[in-house]
Amino acid sequence: MMAKNLYGLKEGEYLKIKEGLGREPNETELLLFSVMWSEHCSYKSSRKLLSLFPTTGKYVYRGPGENAGIVDIGSGLGIAFKIESHNHPSAVEPVQGAATGVGGIIRDILAVGARPIASMDCLFFGPPEERRTKFLREGVIRGVGSYGNAVGVPTVGGMTYYDPAYSGNPLVNAMCAGLVELDKVVSATAAKPGNILVLVGSKTGRDGIAGAAFASAELDASVKESKPQVQMGDPFAEKLLIECCLEILDKGLIVSMQDMGAAGITSSSVELAAKAKAGAEIYLDNVPLREEDMKPFEIALSESQERMLLAIDETNFGEVRAIADKWGLECAIIGKIIDEDRYVLTHKGEIVADLSASFLASSPETDWPVHKPDELGVSYPKVQGAALDRSDPSKVVDFLASLPQFEDKSWIYEQYDHMVQTRTTLGPGNPVAILYIKEADKLIALAAASDPWTCAADPFAGGVETVAMAIRKLAVAGAYPLGMTDCLNFPSPEVPENFWIISEVVKGMALACEKLNCPIVSGNVSLYNESHEGAILPTPVVCAVGAFDGMHFLKAKGPELSDRLFLVGKEASLQASAYRRYVEGRISGPVDPVNFDDERTFIERAIKTAALKLATCGRCVSLGGLALAAIKMASGSRFGLEIKGGDVQFLFGEGGPRALYSVPEAKTSEFLKVWDGFPVKEIGRVREDKNVRFA
Repeated sequence: MMAKNLYGLKEGEYLKIKEGLGREPNETELLLFSVMWSEHCSYKSSRKLLSLFPTTGKYVYRGPGENAGIVDIGSGLGIAFKIESHNHPSAVEPVQGAATGVGGIIRDILAVGARPIASMDCLFFGPPEERRTKFLREGVIRGVGSYGNAVGVPTVGGMTYYDPAYSGNPLVNAMCAGLVELDKVVSATAAKPGNILVLVGSKTGRDGIAGAAFASAELDASVKESKPQVQMGDPFAEKLLIECCLEILDKGLIVSMQDMGAAGITSSSVELAAKAKAGAEIYLDNVPLREEDMKPFEIALSESQERMLLAIDETNFGEVRAIADKWGLECAIIGKIIDEDRYVLTHKGEIVADLSASFLASSPETDWPVHKPDELGVSYPKVQGAALDRSDPSKVVDFLASLPQFEDKSWIYEQYDHMVQTRTTLGPGNPVAILYIKEADKLIALAAASDPWTCAADPFAGGVETVAMAIRKLAVAGAYPLGMTDCLNFPSPEVPENFWIISEVVKGMALACEKLNCPIVSGNVSLYNESHEGAILPTPVVCAVGAFDGMHFLKAKGPELSDRLFLVGKEASLQASAYRRYVEGRISGPVDPVNFDDERTFIERAIKTAALKLATCGRCVSLGGLALAAIKMASGSRFGLEIKGGDVQFLFGEGGPRALYSVPEAKTSEFLKVWDGFPVKEIGRVREDKNVRFA
């Protein structure tokens, strides 16, 4: 082995760098490669798998490769959206880790020229009774709320789940959506030689240095040592930055734009140059600093927050600076795009790095060995419901409903402002969030989904189920899908069994996206999510964006007293269910295979049911099964429900296209006509009291 510090690079990668340069890299250059070739920046382990995703479609305006994907909603407008992870930083410093995750995804949306209008947070923690989980959960929720509330972007939905697999490595995935005029979209590929590179925003400090490399490694037991690698956020500066950049854009002064996220100035400028098939010179002396005696690599790799890099025509700098001054932000020329394949950093009159821009931006792909695990599934030694009388369904229902996994989460989302900007028509606590786009007189829906337990028990089926679950949520509300963003959270790909699971999950997701006409337009990959306590479950998270043909949507709660209850869909599986986890102590596969004809039929008829106003309310049957869907449908309502008959599988089975509908008596025949030929069963009625009973 080599004694030289490779800063996280593999020895083979270092040798490839030497070969590509024809010389030894100096220390600054080696540090640049260590972040640009990190898993976080390069996706070197997942690029081949990501190529399986369908990325084009009827509504796709911009797909992967830009800072965010964009779907066309008509009237010359688009919705830009993306999801990102901030898992490792949140495990170390939960408040700032979560806050800067929100800030970073907002800037990704801003980078395509969109105004951020909504965000969602998808959180996974260890058992809530654990002391560390309490600390992490409190900090993450405070970070999400404090940043989102202050920056003026509503948090309109999300999810919070618990499992022992996340005790040492929580997951914090943040999604943001923005509204953009399609003729003002900013492309990451539009910079050209002669453009100057302008930093706008906050000053640069030492926070977050090498954060990209940190996010590409496993969490070790000494997480306190990693605190300098967690960025510090200022939502008020972010709010000024949003308004400043949108004003500059509105005046037509921006050629291209990048968020300074992972790897800071280096990543943003290298990406601008490489995507333009050009190079860049960076003048580190010109970078506004908030700390003295910063070394060249510290300036280049700092991940200080609330900064954007603009490529503009040099003649427009005066006007850009005047706008930045108006908003009280730093504004400096820190480089330029050049007509050769070089990436040059200068500091105090010296060249401190001189590399090929394209070489720096193109890490070699990594092909990890693949091996199917001898056994799939997860065992839970502490079975909380082992002593339950399983012959009494109501006792099992009461037990599951009391678990933190399924408890009312209003205490979390009530800490978030979901009404700022006044677009939110349906907010947190519902399967979908619905926003009114007044500029287009149109409703859009956002739906998040994840099912790590099915992914652990049957990875391919879990990938399919994750995608299908989000689309079903849209459909039951009455929306058709426009596109999807994904965050792939997995443990180390270097373990052959892990990489097999990763591959199968992605293949399942890709097939579902193709069959259900919902392309992936943006996303993120987060690997090495594990600690000394073990690896996380395979956890893909998706957020789908949908639209409505009219101004009506179907709510998920609030049945009326005269309503009849119908379950549509086939009997579901218990294999990866909450019942198996909490009552029997083990989940395993195989899970029932998905029938895409059934899925498409379900989506079509669910949308029709909502459009024709044939139900008072409707809800997908997903995690927790029919029993938990019924409880959620009745929560906060004037009336309760009575569910007739049914065994354990009927009440607690999960997966597949299934929904519970509360249907007015007068509309029953028309409802049944819409669902003719699809499994449908009357299963109960609405009760006058507020209880949910299982007879």
